[in-house]
Amino acid sequence: MTISDELQGTIDQMVQRGKGILAADESQPTIAKRFAAIGVEATEEHCRTYRSLLFAAPGIEEYISGVIEFDDTLAQVDDAGIALPMVLAQRGIVPGVKVDKGKGALALSPNDSITYGLDGLAERLAHYKNQGARFAKWREVYAIGDRFPSALGITANAEMLARYAAVCQEQGIVPIVEPEVLIDGNHSMARCAEVTEAVQKEIFHALHRHHVVLEHIILKPNMVLPGKDHPVRASAEAIATATLQVFRRTVPMAVPSINFLSGGLSPEAATANLNAMNIAMPIAPWLLSFSYGRALQETVLQAWQGKAENLAAAQQALLKRARLNGAAQRGEYSSAME
Repeated sequence: MTISDELQGTIDQMVQRGKGILAADESQPTIAKRFAAIGVEATEEHCRTYRSLLFAAPGIEEYISGVIEFDDTLAQVDDAGIALPMVLAQRGIVPGVKVDKGKGALALSPNDSITYGLDGLAERLAHYKNQGARFAKWREVYAIGDRFPSALGITANAEMLARYAAVCQEQGIVPIVEPEVLIDGNHSMARCAEVTEAVQKEIFHALHRHHVVLEHIILKPNMVLPGKDHPVRASAEAIATATLQVFRRTVPMAVPSINFLSGGLSPEAATANLNAMNIAMPIAPWLLSFSYGRALQETVLQAWQGKAENLAAAQQALLKRARLNGAAQRGEYSSAME
């Protein structure tokens, strides 16, 4: 099998109507914060138990086609001793891994950040592949203000995403390209659209420069919406209209799937926005789907509370949110289903 065949096989398994991606790749500080909210200490055993219950939830394979894991999770096993990536693979769910090493300030460019992790990436990917991972994820972050992100920040982040994607494809790993324009701030939806469009244009220029095959990537972007501190809220229909306008202008038809991140939205809002997009554009050149973390897991954590007796309830909470987002991917969701 050629690398191209391998990449296409992964895409075919991940890009399916009615299905999306579960982001379970929280770093230790992030999962510690999530666990603290329910009074659970983020020990290695608690993290293993929690992720085991997610991956083994009955029926999620009907709505989840891939799971992004933190690199430590690839080496963990469930209570029966089965490696967690294999737990997923046995159910037809593709295991993936977060490979960036977090962000820091971009030198000489105030308010811009850059993500680390390119050094040794090829070797790490080969190791992750041996552990069962078939796709990877790398996130670049863009804060919004009146004067930022800067042109330098947009260009530098696009270059990092493209270099990462090229290394992934060379290793036979499908890259998820994640540029997140943050919801933090009081910016308008128009300003978010302006920045998102500039970011996406630069990313695809960079991907072309680095010979990345667009048919073998998945794009994981933000939706276009007002900042969380903006005084005017936007409807799901308005968000769908603004978001689709930007992506029609910037994303080539060759890209098989756009799996939106939830980026601080409530579970219900993330689902409603995705549904509105699929209603507004039922015949899109790309699958319009989801790659949610907190928007899929928030109700799971609330149901679980770190207690073994709550495992089944927690799994049912995940199944419900996965089912509702699967319906939203088809444009068949309604709030009555909540």
